[in-house]
Amino acid sequence: MRFYTKQHKYYCGIDLHARSMYICILDQEGKTALHRNRKASPEAFLKAIEPYREDIVVAVECMFVWYWLADLCAKEKVPFVLGHALYMKAIHGGKSKNDKIDSKKIATLLRGGNIPVAYVYPRKMRSTRDLLRRRNHLMRKRSELLAHIQNTNSQYNLPEFGRKLAYKANREGVAEHFPDPSVSKSIEVDLQLLNFYDQLLNDLELYIVKKAKVDDAYSWYRLRSIPGVGKILGLILLYEIHDIKRFPRVQDFVSYCRLVKCPRESAGKKFGTKNSKIGNAHLKWAFSEAACLFLRGNEQAQHYHARLVSKYGKGKALSILAHKIGRAAYFMLKRKEPFSMKVFFNET
Repeated sequence: MRFYTKQHKYYCGIDLHARSMYICILDQEGKTALHRNRKASPEAFLKAIEPYREDIVVAVECMFVWYWLADLCAKEKVPFVLGHALYMKAIHGGKSKNDKIDSKKIATLLRGGNIPVAYVYPRKMRSTRDLLRRRNHLMRKRSELLAHIQNTNSQYNLPEFGRKLAYKANREGVAEHFPDPSVSKSIEVDLQLLNFYDQLLNDLELYIVKKAKVDDAYSWYRLRSIPGVGKILGLILLYEIHDIKRFPRVQDFVSYCRLVKCPRESAGKKFGTKNSKIGNAHLKWAFSEAACLFLRGNEQAQHYHARLVSKYGKGKALSILAHKIGRAAYFMLKRKEPFSMKVFFNET
């Protein structure tokens, strides 16, 4: 966890919403200079902070409408802090909660150097990252259609298709496979949606690949040098990591990727783990997938995995492998080097 500790003359905490924002500005002594509800617009924000522009820092809680305010502060050269929502217990744990109280708490945390900092993803690559996340959402919807066809086939205890329906060439005659007209119509709808998703996803992937080659082609190709990391996993790693320099240590990186457990100790006693979902879910998924694909056709990796399975079990063995791949990705990007199997397995 990192905190914003720089000193300023004024501290602005904003409880931001889609159509409104409650602004609280404190001075160095903690006295309230402004505490008002305003319309969520650039004009209203700039007008509110105008008398304090000489030395002010602005903070908001990380939620879905912070993009425009971060971009505006960057344009106006106003320091901006994005508070990590899961760490800001002072806001969520209060007995009373409303916009006025929350804005005051954000400003107070900022003034005291106690506001936990989340990463403000720069505008240049942010929209492409969001588009890639949208692509992954649509891919899951496509997978649901395939699963529905298979489940319906099992529901009526019909013979297996004998081919992968993920490929368009293998879907011919699938609707006729079901004798009931209504069931056949339902499957026909699924197939039509699958064809639409295939075309849509292909166009999206082509667009994102072109953007990646412009944004950071070298890092993308370095990530793809990891066995098992292909086009899509490479894109996810590229856009979710963005800049490896924002992680001072490899421990910070693997923690952000949810590849390590979070131990809880007090007075020398251990209380298990908690807060395992704090971090980037997309990177957790990408490295978990990479660990499975890393084993395909890789005898050296399979032998290593077998040793891990005999010692820790199947589930933990894959987690250890994903963690190891995550560390490798960190040092590859840090040193600007491609993947090396010898370095990965500490061979001399």
